[in-house]
Amino acid sequence: MSTIEKTSESIEVLEKLLKDYEIIVYNDDVNTFDFVIDSLIDVCEHEPIQAEQCTMLIHYKGKCAVKTGSYDDLKPRCSKLLELGLSAEIQ
Repeated sequence: MSTIEKTSESIEVLEKLLKDYEIIVYNDDVNTFDFVIDSLIDVCEHEPIQAEQCTMLIHYKGKCAVKTGSYDDLKPRCSKLLELGLSAEIQ
């Protein structure tokens, strides 16, 4: 294996390790705007205006990426959103 091939392989491994994931929250007909806003502030550490904007996107577009980061950081946050009754997944 050449140095170039080894370097290329190392870069691919690093890219996979550093890949950012997103929590996607989907619209539903159950939760109120205020509940979703409060949940995003609490779980995703959003500022109030950011949570409000995400909630509007969720409502009008059907979904919104509400948090980006490592899988290890997002997993417990997504679980908490699900426990609160929101429809969310990590992509």
